[in-house]
Amino acid sequence: MTDPRTTPPPAAPDRHVPVLRERVVELLAPALTDPGNIAVDMTLGLGGHTLALLQACPNAQVIGIDRDPQALHLATERLAPYADRFRAVPARYDELPTVLADLGVREVHAILFDLGVSSLQLDEPERGFAYRLDAPLDMRMDGTGSGPRAADVLNDYPVAELERILREYGEERYARRIARAIDRARAEAPLETSARLVDLIRAAVPAASQRTGGHPAKRTFQALRIEVNGELAALEAALPVAIDALSLSGRVVVVSYHSLEDRMAKRALGAGARSSTPAGLPVELPGHEPYVRLLTRGAEEPSPEEIAINPRAASARLRAAIRTRVTKGPRP
Repeated sequence: MTDPRTTPPPAAPDRHVPVLRERVVELLAPALTDPGNIAVDMTLGLGGHTLALLQACPNAQVIGIDRDPQALHLATERLAPYADRFRAVPARYDELPTVLADLGVREVHAILFDLGVSSLQLDEPERGFAYRLDAPLDMRMDGTGSGPRAADVLNDYPVAELERILREYGEERYARRIARAIDRARAEAPLETSARLVDLIRAAVPAASQRTGGHPAKRTFQALRIEVNGELAALEAALPVAIDALSLSGRVVVVSYHSLEDRMAKRALGAGARSSTPAGLPVELPGHEPYVRLLTRGAEEPSPEEIAINPRAASARLRAAIRTRVTKGPRP
């Protein structure tokens, strides 16, 4: 048997279309003009955004973080011509302080979060991320075989907890119906494959609701992926530490793919863009000024032309900010 980590499919980089690539480069490049400036791609994937930054910013170095060993291998091969300016690190993005400390890096100048599931993970059937492919229900992003699978969540969680996950993480209006259908199905036999899960979701969701809003299993698969990988907790922890790692005039870009992620990005960047001086005081208190300035008005979306070329970009939302003040110690 071949090992996918040592014999990568040759078409992998070709199928990877970085979302909002030109806009990401436009926003981050001004912070990467000086020799030795450092960018961190917090979600390296197949390295499409990192490649664009390395090409556009010849003085920049890029640190690429990913929890997926296969993605790290493929991206490192793809970026081999830039080996003197690129380093791949196996880690979760909420481990950024440890990553930088291990590399002896005190601050960085640009940070990119391209959230959600990567093209590699969607296109590999054995990973179990895609509801349009019949595969084992795995969904672990690190690909190490450790930790609970999506199948374990479906078969072991109490029905009330399943309903909560589907409602909160998938924003699924039929969470109760689907959770109860899962409970009935697993009583007959454990749920192990995506096709069986999709079939029971189709049966649980009213037919009228399936005619709009995309695939009926989309929200359930999103919720399971978030639960299996602890995505929201990791993002909530990672956003403030990423801002803290930025140098003065450093820039951060967050590309999200569902409203839960986008709300977290909006909240984290918005908090930094507001004064923390108590309301009613006539002057700004020292140390309470905003520490970032927003670079986007609301969340930017891909153009219709980009969505036509890459349908996976349709749900993307981009927010960005620049560091305007370096805080010392705990924020007010």
